[in-house]
Order: sequence, then structure tokens, then C-alpha cells
Amino acid sequence: MKKRVAIIGVTGSVGQEFVVSLKDHPWFEVTQIAASEKSAGKKYIDAIKDPASEITKWQVGGQIPEYIKNMMVRSVNEIKADELDLVFTSIESGAAREIEERFAKDVPVISTSSAFRYEEDVPILIPGINDEQADLIDTQRKNRKWKGFVAPLPNCTTTGLAITMKPLYEKYGAKRVLMTSMQAISGAGREPGVSAMDVTDNIIPYIPKEEQKVMIETAKILGKLKDGKIIPADIKVSCTCTRVPVLDGHTESVFVETSKPIDPKTAKASYEKYSKKISVTGLPSAPPDYYAVHDDPTRPQPRLEREVNDGMTTTIGRLETIDLFDNGIKYVLFSHNKKMGSAKGAVLLAEMLYKKGKI
Repeated sequence: MKKRVAIIGVTGSVGQEFVVSLKDHPWFEVTQIAASEKSAGKKYIDAIKDPASEITKWQVGGQIPEYIKNMMVRSVNEIKADELDLVFTSIESGAAREIEERFAKDVPVISTSSAFRYEEDVPILIPGINDEQADLIDTQRKNRKWKGFVAPLPNCTTTGLAITMKPLYEKYGAKRVLMTSMQAISGAGREPGVSAMDVTDNIIPYIPKEEQKVMIETAKILGKLKDGKIIPADIKVSCTCTRVPVLDGHTESVFVETSKPIDPKTAKASYEKYSKKISVTGLPSAPPDYYAVHDDPTRPQPRLEREVNDGMTTTIGRLETIDLFDNGIKYVLFSHNKKMGSAKGAVLLAEMLYKKGKI
């Protein structure tokens, strides 16, 4: 039988991505959905309508899946944990803390918020990158006396960087990273300062708290689990995070200093080798190609990469040696913030944890 799942925050843009990602899923079935009090008690198709204009605010493209249209939206307090095997949350971090803890006492919670990311007994998991840290979930359950757990995704900007850094850190001893992000509008959510007038013909050079998140999360993800704790990777990350007038997908320019010699040819070979042994093979939401490495110096580009393997492939280009460090390389990456960096990445994480017997 399929695992019974709930989506909390189902009417927002990330919640809508969850709706699409879980359509006809072979392992999971959406049986309960929740949103704000103003949406509770309505059919989903009515809950996503603008009350003033009656226009349906479906934000993710394509058609609204039939399975969800007439499902009744509940308030969070009406969600019945004893009738669930898994909860996906897509809610603001301020509210997420209390809500996720409430459900984690009884059922696993896969979260897109930052509420629990920096807790000592909570791993920040990216399937295929740090799967071994999933065993920290057992410690979390024991420490907190929970039947379930909280497993948060990283910040969507961290996702692409950590995925591309993994082979470089393991094989070449990457030790210092300089990164500049060019982040899509869709990653802003309700963040102030990204109205149409602000971002059109413009670049916003500061995203609150973003840079600190990337620096902390990258070291935690690339770290090692030892004696029930994650020992952060010995790597220093400095970054500048900007918002640009692109709809979907984050592009990042990365400079890496390594302990060992590296060049574009060996780096590309490392990505290809790592992609072949990656652990997500066989998971329903996994892309056939975890990495796409281009020799074309005009790639990656958001408009060209965002639909590759439904946004689940991380694209790398501009692999070049640099004179800035004794050993090092630079590259440009593209990662889809609403797919691999959010809802569908969360579904992939749930699949990995299910396969490991954690769900």
C-alpha cells in the first residue's frame, strides 16, 4: 500500500509544486491537505482562487491535477497525524517551528523551511550527496522522544553549491570557496523588496540572511557523521547572494581553492564518475543525469536548463583553471530552486528515506 501523506501549506507556490510532484506517485498518496484558516473548509480548486477576481492562482504551469481539485483543504489543527505516514511542509519558518514539532512527535516531517536546519541532531539532507547523515534521524528520535522526525532541505541556494562541491571536496580537498549567486524571483516568496518595479531592469545585491545560510549549511552537508553528531567539513565559504530578473532557477559563479591539483578535464571526469555511483538511482523522482557538464562556454542558462529532467539535474559549465590559487578551478552552475531545491527535491528526499527504512 502507498504511504499516506499530507501537504501543509498546499496553496502556495511551493505547495503547488508538491501537488504536481506527488501526482500518480508510485509510493506516496496525498490523503490530507492544509493551508491557512481562510482556505480551510474549501475545495482545493476554490482555495487557490483570488477572492476578489475569482481568478485561479495556479502558479506552476500545466493543468491542476485532477486528484487534488475537489480535495477539502483543512486547517493545520484538523490534520490527523494518526492517519498519516508522512508530512510535507511548505510554510514560513516562523510558523514552521511549532507546527513541524507537533507533527514530528508522531510522524516523519520533510520540511522546506529553515526552522530546524541548524539543530545539532537534525541533518540537512540532499539525496545522493550526504545520505549517510540520515542515520542522525535515529539520534534525533531518541533525544526528543519522537516517533517521527524533522528532515529539512537546505536553502535552495545551498543546494546547487553543495551538489557541485561534493566530488571536489572528496577528491581534491576543496578548502575555500568564493561564490556569487544570481537568484530567481520565484525564490523570494514573500520577501520584501522584490516587487515588479524593484526587480525589472535591475539586480538586488542583498538577500537577507541568505549568505550566512549558505556558509553554514554547505559545511554541515559536506561534513561527516561521527558519534551521533555531524562534524562540519573543513571548508570556508564566502558568498554574495543577489536577486535577478529571472523567473525560475538559480545561477551561481563559483571559485574553488583545492589542496590537490585540478583542471577542467579531471573535474569533469570526477562529476561523470560520481554521477554513475550516485545513490538516487531507482528512486521515482531521481533524474537520469544527476549532473550535466557542458563544454559550451555559453552554458548554463536558466531558460535552457530549467526544464532538463524536470528541473532535477544540476548543470555545470565554464569549468576553467584559475591563477588566483595555487590549485583551483572555477565554474558556473545552474540549479532549479523550485524543483531540486524545493518540493520535488523534498519528494526525492522522502523516497531516499523510505528506501532506507526511515519512513
